[in-house]
Formats: sequence, C-alpha cells, structure tokens
Amino acid sequence: MQPEDLGRSYDEIAERWLEPHLAGNGMRQHELALKFRAQPGGRALDVGCGCHGRFIRLLELRGYAVEGLDVSARMIALAREEMPQVTFHHADVCEWQPEGLYDFISAWDSIWHVPLESHAEVLTKLCHALAPGGIFIFTFGGLDAPEEKVDASMGVPVYYSTLGVSQTLQTVAAAGCVCRHVEYDQHPEMHVFVIVQRV
Repeated sequence: MQPEDLGRSYDEIAERWLEPHLAGNGMRQHELALKFRAQPGGRALDVGCGCHGRFIRLLELRGYAVEGLDVSARMIALAREEMPQVTFHHADVCEWQPEGLYDFISAWDSIWHVPLESHAEVLTKLCHALAPGGIFIFTFGGLDAPEEKVDASMGVPVYYSTLGVSQTLQTVAAAGCVCRHVEYDQHPEMHVFVIVQRV
C-alpha cells in the first residue's frame, strides 16, 4: 500500500477524528512526556497530526510553537480550518525533511503506517530532528518481531507495520536517543507508547 493510498483512505474517514470522545486519547501519555523536558516551550512537531488538534493545543498551552504533518489532504484541510495559526505540512513523513530542530515531537498512532522497509529510517530521521534534550513520544505495535498488515476494520484499507519492541528500541538508541519510558498502555492489545530523549 503506497502513502498516497493511505492518504486517500484517511481522506474518506477524516471527519471521524473530530468526534468528542477522542479528546482524552493519548493525553495522559503526552502529559508524562512533557515532564521530561527541563525547559518547557520551543518548537514542536505533531507527525500524523490529523484534524483533532488535541496534542497541538496541549503543546501550545505549554509554550510550544507547533507544526503539524499529515499525509491526508482532508485531515490537513480540516486542521487548518480549526487552527489557522498553526503551520501544517501535507506530506509523506518518509519524504518530508525537517527544517531545523524540534524540542518536542509527537507521533501518536501515525508512524506505524510507514512501510516496514522505511520504518527504521523514519524513526532515525525524527530522532535526529530533536534538539539536545528534546523529547519524542510515539506509538508502535508491541510485537516481538517485525510485522506488517493491511486492515479494513475502519471501513477503508489501512496499512500497519512495526519493527517489534527490540528493533524499535535499538533503532532509537542508535539514533542518539535514550528511552525514558515504555508502556503497553492498552494491554492486552499490543499498543505501546515510548518516550525517548535526545542526549
């Protein structure tokens, strides 16, 4: 499944991410991640930002200038309507290149859509996009080994991949980051979030 296909799938279901019940999803985890920043504020990036804006608003309240990145044109259009003050990038994270460094990066339920063969490269790029002391929070499939699949449970085909726990943590360590927290936060589902910091 190509990134443009993923973008079109999310175009079709974008409005679902405006529903109020999503307001709390991932917020506790982001609050925890923010505690690892010695100095709040700076530049922040929301990868796979969608259109809900809850992480962007949280980061803005903490003094961050936030940018959003998403492969779905519809998600970006809705986000721009709701948050015109924010810079949004309609791009595939595999091709997108950061301009400068970020103090906080979030990739909540997003980079697991990256093709498996590009997964390590994207993780490395995002780790390298952190300023010293910067925090990166992201989710991944907490399996023991690499795996990929296409799932249509949301009504449209969506691709997922994971390097697995060991390779994910090895990749971020090799990219100059130290793991501060890792948690299966929806156990028994294999949903893992990790907080890493650039050293």
